[in-house]
Amino acid sequence: MEFHSGIRIRCLAAAAPIVLSGGNHIRIRVLGLSLLLLPWLASGKTLMEFDSVSNSQIRHAITLMNNFAVRTGLDSDQPVRRYLWTDAFAVCNYLGLAHSTGDRRFRNLALRLVDQVHHNLGRHRQDDPRHGWISGLAEGEGEAHPTRGGLRIGKPLTERGARDPFDERLEWDRDGQYFHYLTKWMHALDQLSRATGESRYNLWARELAATAHDAFVEPPASGQPTRMYWKMSIDLSHPLVSSMGQHDPLDGYITALQLQTTAARLQASSSAPDLTESIHQYETMANQTRWASPDPLGIGGLLIDAYRATQLKRLGAPTDAQLVAKLLGAALAGLRYYVANGEMQAPAEYRLAFRELGLAIGLEATERLSQEVGQKSTTEEQEVRHELKALSHYFPLGRQIREFWLDPAHRQAQTWSEHQDINEVMLATSLVLDGFLELRMME
Repeated sequence: MEFHSGIRIRCLAAAAPIVLSGGNHIRIRVLGLSLLLLPWLASGKTLMEFDSVSNSQIRHAITLMNNFAVRTGLDSDQPVRRYLWTDAFAVCNYLGLAHSTGDRRFRNLALRLVDQVHHNLGRHRQDDPRHGWISGLAEGEGEAHPTRGGLRIGKPLTERGARDPFDERLEWDRDGQYFHYLTKWMHALDQLSRATGESRYNLWARELAATAHDAFVEPPASGQPTRMYWKMSIDLSHPLVSSMGQHDPLDGYITALQLQTTAARLQASSSAPDLTESIHQYETMANQTRWASPDPLGIGGLLIDAYRATQLKRLGAPTDAQLVAKLLGAALAGLRYYVANGEMQAPAEYRLAFRELGLAIGLEATERLSQEVGQKSTTEEQEVRHELKALSHYFPLGRQIREFWLDPAHRQAQTWSEHQDINEVMLATSLVLDGFLELRMME
């Protein structure tokens, strides 16, 4: 069977019938797109409607991710160009496309991308006099533990030397390690473990988490609270930017919880790092930090974290009962300010797509959360429902952002082309969200 979109679906004559809400029976079993299609069928919608909405998003995401693979040397002879934040989202996108379409090529691209990241960003730069794994491990040991030394950002310029003066503008283009990039890669590796059932990716994520905690968490001075560095040197020997990222402790807390939860479900090796103490330290730091932010990417991160925390609680993770409501409340405060500030009315030349798309992804996560939150009368549930009701007024904003950047005319702006890889990959994430948002185990 083939829809007019060109996506082929195999049908088995002996499959059990599916009953549509209108009483019609179809005797097919859908392979590859089953989880995507069957809820649509059960809702009573037509195949044409499914094709015009979901399939068009999948086709667009496939185009974006195929172009990314060619442009960055993942699936071409072009020079390999890796950037950790973008690649973390790309791994999740390929996993989502593999799940949605049943095409193993996308899973293979995810695996190839992980290998390229580790062999590029896990090793010293070509213009660095140092060679080999940045962990200092021998070749064979580094292959077995590629994240043990952390992973470079992938910036175009080498890191600032010990005697170089600090230049804020140049620092944005200089290499090093960012904590919030490392946590995104931990999430990508963990999603790969969940998708494949192979525990080694979760092991690599936990080894990266242990390394990041030891390097980025600043030993507290007497009587002072524990803090984190924002940017570290490539070898993690010294900080390059000493200030703390606003959401870094929160990001560390939820990500470490996720890694521990996955490891327990996979019954992974007990020889891997135990992140319990890290989780406690991150939670303490996070509770001492204000979370509300006017930055759309930061707001989206809070909303995504709320959805992750809800899933983790359902999976048995020991989360704070008030956590989800606090995350939603902080995001709402920032969102109100952001919308009132009028940035959304500016032309494309004055907007950063990837930051807005982070908000769009977060709003979609919150819309999913609103559809599954329970109707219990506990205080915690009531607070979550209260915040979700206020946030629901902003759900259309996520779709507006996505549609704005899907318009080819807006993608002619210099602000789009200057950040093409990260913009296109995060646009693809907004189209096929499951690979990034859903913490599901292999079926």
